[in-house]
Amino acid sequence: MNTVEFKNPYRPGAGHMPPYLAGREREYAEFDRLLEQDEILENLVVTGLRGVGKTVLLETFKPRATERGWLWASADLSESASISETALAQRLLADLALISSSATVANPERDKALGFAAPDQPDEVPLTHDVLAGVYGNTPGLTADKIKATLEFAWEHLKDQGRHKVIFAYDEAQNLSDHAAKDQFPLSVLLDVFQSIQKKGIPFMLVLAGLPTLFPKLVDARTYAERMFRVMTLGKLGPDESREAILRPIEVAGCPVTLTPESVQVIAHESSGYPYFIQFICREVYDVFIRQHADEEAKSVPIEAIQHKLDADFFAGRWARITDRQRELLWVVAHLDHADEEFTIQELTEVAKGLLVKAFSPSHANQILASLAERGMIYKNRQGRYSFAVPLLGRFIVRTYRPPGAKQVTEGPIGAPG
Repeated sequence: MNTVEFKNPYRPGAGHMPPYLAGREREYAEFDRLLEQDEILENLVVTGLRGVGKTVLLETFKPRATERGWLWASADLSESASISETALAQRLLADLALISSSATVANPERDKALGFAAPDQPDEVPLTHDVLAGVYGNTPGLTADKIKATLEFAWEHLKDQGRHKVIFAYDEAQNLSDHAAKDQFPLSVLLDVFQSIQKKGIPFMLVLAGLPTLFPKLVDARTYAERMFRVMTLGKLGPDESREAILRPIEVAGCPVTLTPESVQVIAHESSGYPYFIQFICREVYDVFIRQHADEEAKSVPIEAIQHKLDADFFAGRWARITDRQRELLWVVAHLDHADEEFTIQELTEVAKGLLVKAFSPSHANQILASLAERGMIYKNRQGRYSFAVPLLGRFIVRTYRPPGAKQVTEGPIGAPG
């Protein structure tokens, strides 16, 4: 086979399934434990930064669940699903209908027939979206009451078919929010509904995946959410797991080239163990190695060129959407000695005094951080500490940006003054 034509085995992308998923054995074991529940006492939150593999892990959970007899209803929670309680209800009914149509119910049209002649209608019909919507619409009360009644109705008929355990799995769940100003509380309704039906012994489980802002939002909406969910936080891969993620795809695919130990070390370092970056860098390295192999050249990793492409493909779009003052603040964060971990406003403002001509007051820094959190660049945990919401963002900032208001060129991270 012509090596130039050999298909690249690496697949970076938003939620694209990699050829080999490394280092998630603990997560699988925990999910398998939750699947053993007959009465749902724990739901699941899968959280982590972008690029750690939340979407991919969620996809691999599905066959594990279905093999154990669970039905699986899933979707991405777009912001439109969070506009109103009715929009949330429509989302749940649409997802439930995709799995409930295997069950049948008494045909409601027969009850509408008048006269002595037998109506030309079947006795039973599939439990379709129209049937679910009819139950929802005919139930009196609040939106939460309507959703509960519809889910209970569906469960009764799924139970008759022998498959009554259902997982409702939602990605990008951090988009779900309450809107007090508009008197709409879709997030609270979701939690209330599932807590209520689970108390009744109905085995409908919630699995929510999203950015680190997700779990604090759940607890802010309903304090009991802290006891309702098991939180699974995905981080970067360890050294051995990174090596597996780098090497196994070409081994499994029987690729004609191999990566040298030096190349593996460079990729592991530059990716910092984040699955998306491993896939991205490996894809570029593989294409280069294929060409070098065909031309019988010595193999080398063009890491600077790959960094430029990664900057353009992954970071530049996010960076372009923020203001100059927001960039200055992130530049300061990138120069903290623990930039990839958590920081406080006090640490940020103290370091900014030594780096910028115009520093930040605590109140101004707080306002900017709140705005950056809305844009998905920063997130705040429940202890009031902040972190980058985008992995390796600090490295990108340090190598590509210096604010006009900088006092000096700073080559590396610094600590807050003692």
